[in-house]
Amino acid sequence: MQICKRPEKISAIIFDMDGTLYTHPEYLRFQIDASIQRLAEVRGAPLEAMKREIAEYRAEWAETHGGRQISLGNTFKAFGISIAESIRWREELYEPADFLKADTALQTALLRCKAKLAVVTNNPVLVARKTLAVLGVEDCFTGVVGLDTCFVSKPAVEPFLEAVRLCGAPLEECLAVGDRRDLDVAPGLRLGMGGVVVDGVEEVCHLLELLKV
Repeated sequence: MQICKRPEKISAIIFDMDGTLYTHPEYLRFQIDASIQRLAEVRGAPLEAMKREIAEYRAEWAETHGGRQISLGNTFKAFGISIAESIRWREELYEPADFLKADTALQTALLRCKAKLAVVTNNPVLVARKTLAVLGVEDCFTGVVGLDTCFVSKPAVEPFLEAVRLCGAPLEECLAVGDRRDLDVAPGLRLGMGGVVVDGVEEVCHLLELLKV
């Protein structure tokens, strides 16, 4: 866990979803592989060649952008796939219940939290709500902001601003929490929010206990 900045008062916590509110490497790999497979089918390319092309593009992008990461949605835009098309693919391909289950430890930690909670994800809202429902924590969240809310992918700041609006909290009293600094936390820091980088859901539970919010 890396606490980048802790607000003096925390009125709202803006969580990333995948890799943050659950830890399931196989499901995360499936999401990437399933989307690349659909791209390969659309372009009439062999799957393994498409995987290499995507990996090479993301590596080159990181090298020319100071080591920062690029989201899968923004990567697909470079291959001619619009955000709207990415949303449709994800809604068709991703079924969280095939991989995830209820997390009682997360439920307990979130129910104890007095701050308002929101999710900002690069997945569509439908997939996000299915995920939260499977985990058993959907009712803990004031707002869910997905790729189809602002039609821009993190690290754009617009989804964070929308989550803050839904929570009705001042920016300086909000905390961004996620497993990727570049995509999940840095945008919030740029807006004046606090930020914490976690390594999976166990650290989320520990963080909430540590913050005592």
